[in-house]
Amino acid sequence: MSLALSTLIYEWRRYMAAVIALAVAGLLVMSMVGMFMGIGKSFTATIDRSPANLMILPTDAEGFGSTQPRRNIPVLYQHPEVTEVMPYSVNWAFWSNFPTPEQPSKKDGVQVIVVDPMENAVTLPTDFPENVIVALQEPYSVVVDRTSLAKLGVKVGDKATLNGKTVTVRATVENYPSMFNAMVFMSRQTAKLTYITDEGPRIGTILVKISDPARAEQVAKELNVIGKGQFKAWTREQLSERNQALMFKEAFIVILLGFMLVVGVFIGIVITWQTLQGAILANIKEFASLRALGVSMGSLRLVIMELSFWVGVAGLGMTAILLVGVTYLAKFFALGMFYPLWSIIAVSVMLLTIAVLSGLLSLGVLKKSQPADLLR
Repeated sequence: MSLALSTLIYEWRRYMAAVIALAVAGLLVMSMVGMFMGIGKSFTATIDRSPANLMILPTDAEGFGSTQPRRNIPVLYQHPEVTEVMPYSVNWAFWSNFPTPEQPSKKDGVQVIVVDPMENAVTLPTDFPENVIVALQEPYSVVVDRTSLAKLGVKVGDKATLNGKTVTVRATVENYPSMFNAMVFMSRQTAKLTYITDEGPRIGTILVKISDPARAEQVAKELNVIGKGQFKAWTREQLSERNQALMFKEAFIVILLGFMLVVGVFIGIVITWQTLQGAILANIKEFASLRALGVSMGSLRLVIMELSFWVGVAGLGMTAILLVGVTYLAKFFALGMFYPLWSIIAVSVMLLTIAVLSGLLSLGVLKKSQPADLLR
């Protein structure tokens, strides 16, 4: 075991402030990235868990919400590998519960997701259990995420109204939380009965299932040729990455993340630098003894740099622990957190860089490790 690592282990209390500072800096940035990406993921949860292999959007669409002609559906069937095509229907509706003495009145706008409650249907999320599928087959029945029950003022079995039409909450699902408008799932039949959707000439995203999922990218290219510019085919993975990129086109998100990054770096460098400097001063006699034994100043500087590196590694470990806690806490409040790989790599490099820079700033303290001072 190296001198730097053994020093950190046996005198960990002296370096704990630096480790905590690095962990807080990393947590600030990662929690903000995780929150914004989690919000974005909540909007596309049904797409990410769809059995569809391809998504068809208008050519110039920046994301979901754009419409396209219904006549694009038969064009897609011109490809021999396309096995199922259905529109992804999402609409907004006004929700109102029936208040009781135990449950106050709740009125809110909701996002209505139309699915086909049949096993392996291209519009049915893959994680819907059998009891949910059966519940959706009943006319005027709806399903909501478990965390949305309190927001909507209902429990399983209660009735409510959607745009004035009475519906019944028959079951709940997991992993579809929403900080804003709750998701309400219903069958295509119920959507027509409640006038939530229609068979008009314009539709939104089109979901496509193909015979060989491994050929999704190639089939998407071939469909784009068949479409002749009428639409653009995306694989589910490509569209997910596109949505992540669109999140960071929002100016306020970039500004907020940039601010958190600056604050995190400042906190990390200042506190880590001062802590390392104080710890080295506390051990200055030991460093003077090493110099008296013939250890060069260059070797001592390497020890300090290695020590600062291990402090950075310890900070990374504490960041991971704190992030797990924050993630579970956010889940309790119905907020999903998502951490892209690039953000994990970027924050790891940031924390190690802060630690190394703090070590560089602390090297000047070694000048006080004069062997002659041991005689005083």
